[in-house]
Amino acid sequence: MLRRLYNKTIELAEHPKAIYALIAVAFAESSFFPIPPDPMLVPMVLARPQSAWRIAFLTTIASVLGGIAGYAIGYFLYETIGQWVIHFYGYQENFHHFQQKYDEWGFWIIMIKGLTPIPYKLVTIASGVAKFDLTIFIVASIITRGARFYLVCALLKYYGQPIRIFIEKYLTWVTTAFLVLIISGLLLIKYV
Repeated sequence: MLRRLYNKTIELAEHPKAIYALIAVAFAESSFFPIPPDPMLVPMVLARPQSAWRIAFLTTIASVLGGIAGYAIGYFLYETIGQWVIHFYGYQENFHHFQQKYDEWGFWIIMIKGLTPIPYKLVTIASGVAKFDLTIFIVASIITRGARFYLVCALLKYYGQPIRIFIEKYLTWVTTAFLVLIISGLLLIKYV
């Protein structure tokens, strides 16, 4: 079943309209959606390594624009939508602690959290609630999200075939490791 799903994902990644789905996921993940764009990004670059830089650029832009939407949720709509998102993911306790750290470390929080498996929507909404400087938020988001997506795309572009062979050979282990990484990030936020 996993092999069929992988093959279907690669097939969909080769579709000319796949980039629009990736853009939508990258945007949504930065403000409310629970799944990061990586499950779409990786097969798309593996399927079309010649488009790696375009894919990285579009994913970065969509993620930053989604981050601005998340910022707006925190800034303007925290009492309604923002609180709902925070409660939906069970981040209430850590969110308030996280928010307090913004006064002192806001730029570095955005930079570090944007590179980790910790959900970026938490950073974007917290930035808005803390009324963190929007210009600095956007600059930090471009740097951190760009670094993340360009690094993934560069590795896949230059080492894609060996990586693809490795993934296809150890698909179950790679999938399990990826899920463990995502769950660990969520647990880290919840309990640390």
